[in-house]
Amino acid sequence: MATSREESLRSYRLFAARDPRVTLGLLPDGGWDEAELLGLMAEKCGVSGDPAHRSGPDVIDPERTLRGLDAFAGRLAAVAARRAPVLFGTGHPHRLLGFYAALADALSAAGCDVLTPAQGRCVDITTRFGLRTYLLDQVRGVAFVREAGAPEGGREPGAHSHSALPVRAVLESAAEAGGPLPELVVGDHGWVCGAGQLGIEAIGLADTDDPALFVGEAEGQVAVAVPLDDGVRSAYYRPLTRYVLNRACLSR
Repeated sequence: MATSREESLRSYRLFAARDPRVTLGLLPDGGWDEAELLGLMAEKCGVSGDPAHRSGPDVIDPERTLRGLDAFAGRLAAVAARRAPVLFGTGHPHRLLGFYAALADALSAAGCDVLTPAQGRCVDITTRFGLRTYLLDQVRGVAFVREAGAPEGGREPGAHSHSALPVRAVLESAAEAGGPLPELVVGDHGWVCGAGQLGIEAIGLADTDDPALFVGEAEGQVAVAVPLDDGVRSAYYRPLTRYVLNRACLSR
């Protein structure tokens, strides 16, 4: 897989220090030191639980991914049965936009209101390069951020982001407009952790260097965290899209 052991361990160190770059808007109840995080990720993802294993590619157990996708699909089926409003958002638009867009299309066809508030709203996010202004945008019902002034054209728009500020801005805009608010948030990174921290049911995908979603799942703030490599080509997620739609009985 694309994520290295070094990247994963670095994220666990930063999470243990409560670095906002990796807590993704989550405020955990537990202490979650590095050893506890490594044990959790070994359980949830199948990474090596040996702290002496320090280098090389990290691993995800495909059986754990399938179990996560089954639970993920179950939540989609439940929200489709209620025809409830749902929000999709991603910090990985270059990789995962197509995956989420297919799910958004299916839920819309099932009668769910796929929410798209706050388009064009500015969000200031602190990055390693300093404070940057981003614009909220959406394609086919999937929200993401793009750098202010960036061209809107292109096949895979948007910027990579870990921040929970975009989902907070979207939810704030929806509330200010009188709703509706989502009963389910689907996505990754801060979109999931930020929504879950606010008490909204949230499900998402997470790599081995994204411990926040798995901590959130362990503590109950995140409903489902699916262990998945989030750094491969977008076309490689198409079989997973078909699998989830079939399991959720949303295939057309």
